[in-house]
Amino acid sequence: MAAVPASSALGSPAKGANVKPVPTKDGRAALSPDEALDLLIAGNAQFLRNELKTPDISAARRLALAQGQAPFCAYVSCSDSRVPPELLFGRGLGELFIVRNAGNTVDVVAMGSIEYAVAELGVPLVVVLGHEACGAVKAAMSVVANNARFPGAIDNMIEPIIPAVLEARNLAGDPVENAVKQNVRRVVEVLRKESDPIMLKPQQEGRLKVVGAYYHLDTGRVDFFDRAS
Repeated sequence: MAAVPASSALGSPAKGANVKPVPTKDGRAALSPDEALDLLIAGNAQFLRNELKTPDISAARRLALAQGQAPFCAYVSCSDSRVPPELLFGRGLGELFIVRNAGNTVDVVAMGSIEYAVAELGVPLVVVLGHEACGAVKAAMSVVANNARFPGAIDNMIEPIIPAVLEARNLAGDPVENAVKQNVRRVVEVLRKESDPIMLKPQQEGRLKVVGAYYHLDTGRVDFFDRAS
């Protein structure tokens, strides 16, 4: 999982491709946090219009990536098969460093992965994405409402979501959407206030932004509803 060497040239997109990889400098994505976020917003807008462009998946691009990577975003997403980050934003190989699990929670493994993306790969943006009708959140809601139990490790997996469910119980609107968004907010807050300098220092210096988002399965729209940092 090494970064792209400074001397590595990604080159032009292959014939038929019309999405260039993001520019790099010293082996890292040469984007500000806001520029990285704008790329995602623009890509999702194209997705909604059915105008997604073709990323470069050529042999030359794969060869360049074999030497290292320079993603511009670390993406904390649910494992749900209906939520494919690269497709939602029209991005290509080596651009999104994706951390996925049911319920988009952050345990030790996920935190270490995010910190690696920030400290070693230099990503300027971390996005935490929840989605409509999340099964993990629904399971946590059933624990709160009905004292439900689940087999295997599922109980332990959804345990971190329960505080968000409790906090969202009295909010107006759709209960599942409220709980999903509150779960995203809690994860975002952890990442923004993580005491380790790996996460805190680049945020204080304006080199890193952590934002929360919500994906509508029925329309394909991604709302970046928690953008302050």
